[in-house]
Amino acid sequence: MGDPICRIRNSPMYKMLVAELDKELVGVIQGSIKVVRVHMHPKDLARVGYILGLRVAPLHRRKGIGSSLVRRLEEWFIANDVDYAYMATEKDNEASVKLFVNKFGYIRFRTPAILVNPVNINRSFHISSNVQIVKLKREQAEFLYRKFMSSIEFFPHDIDDILENHLSLGTWVAFPRGESFGSDGGQVPSSWAMLSVWNSGELFKLRLGKAPLSCLIYTKSSRLIDKYFPCLKLPSLPDFFHPFGFYFMYGVHQEGPLSGKLVRSLCQFVHNMAKNKSKDCKVIVTEVGGKDTLLRHHIPHWKLLSCPEDLWCIKALKSEERNSLQELTKTPPTRALFVDPREV
Repeated sequence: MGDPICRIRNSPMYKMLVAELDKELVGVIQGSIKVVRVHMHPKDLARVGYILGLRVAPLHRRKGIGSSLVRRLEEWFIANDVDYAYMATEKDNEASVKLFVNKFGYIRFRTPAILVNPVNINRSFHISSNVQIVKLKREQAEFLYRKFMSSIEFFPHDIDDILENHLSLGTWVAFPRGESFGSDGGQVPSSWAMLSVWNSGELFKLRLGKAPLSCLIYTKSSRLIDKYFPCLKLPSLPDFFHPFGFYFMYGVHQEGPLSGKLVRSLCQFVHNMAKNKSKDCKVIVTEVGGKDTLLRHHIPHWKLLSCPEDLWCIKALKSEERNSLQELTKTPPTRALFVDPREV
């Protein structure tokens, strides 16, 4: 079973609730609290509660257990002065959408894209000699994030804690070779890009359960072709049928006319790092704003494995915040969105 609170343990505040019936565990829900940038809030910074991991045993569904768990978690949020509660689900998860939107009054807020790229253990990417990649010190990374991304939606106020966490493997910048990058982050090149890497595989492992026949056939055939005809350089699908880990790229940012190429180089660098330094990392994952088509274009990913539209829903827990929340949902979403790696 592993650590039942591994997905929330690294958050500033967290709680897990369980539902029991006749001494049997029939439901569970988790939540975390943090301070983030929310533009509809008068002070821009707001306390938000994140709901995740809602599960009800199949034999006990449609009995109000899920509703009771959500209600109790919202009460915990309110007791801790939370301004907004939000959750993420698959866009086509009708049961989840009905529960949160129809019953609890959550509002559809954002539709970020989850991008997944498999790690090819037999091949490393060649990174152009015209691109220089440098690992930043923690203080440099924090300075750059606060300077260039602090105005982005859901940017965490405690970014320093995230960067200091042992699961954060580091922050890297890429820029054209020959240009200089200030040691304190104050001087930046005309084009540059940065990202950080979170080792989600150290927290928990994934495994593909029942896969469609087409996926099984593609997995087997791609490995055979890659083994006997490596010169073709066809992409192969890793073994997802046994437990595996993944890296999560967060805080992806780009500046300048050549930054798209630099983002791609950083992603290739992370792929090579996963291939060479991790035994069980099978995929590289990131999540970007649904309207950030430019950034999405430069991040290598497989459409077969990715989710083009995740769904975030949000709810104001204080009466004074409800009008501003309604106004926000009427305005076009901002392009960028900061996804906290602690909530993946």
